[in-house]
Amino acid sequence: MYFENTNLEGKTVKFSVLEHIANSLGLFRNEHWDYERATYDYKFENMVTGDVYYLRVPAVAIEGVVEQSHAVMKLGKPYIGKHYYPHGLEYEEEFPEDVIQTCNDKLAQLAEKLEQATA
Repeated sequence: MYFENTNLEGKTVKFSVLEHIANSLGLFRNEHWDYERATYDYKFENMVTGDVYYLRVPAVAIEGVVEQSHAVMKLGKPYIGKHYYPHGLEYEEEFPEDVIQTCNDKLAQLAEKLEQATA
């Protein structure tokens, strides 16, 4: 499921700024990157049901390469997936309302902080 109207898609920001702000909100790159692309994930774990969800914010380097502080990253459309062991993620799911609300809150915070940092 993709999130619409987040004010993130197409936004450009320096890698160092994106990394700092995303991490401060619990969105981590972990192993989801190469020199041209990165994905920032926020992990949800329901301890009762064992369900695991990932909010993902993709980014692509349009100047420089990932991990160079001066690189310029362009954000893609955020999306969410549910993890199924051992097969991976499913993106066409019915997601719990509380998970969707938390995603919307995180995305709004990310957009606001990036706007403040680049103003």
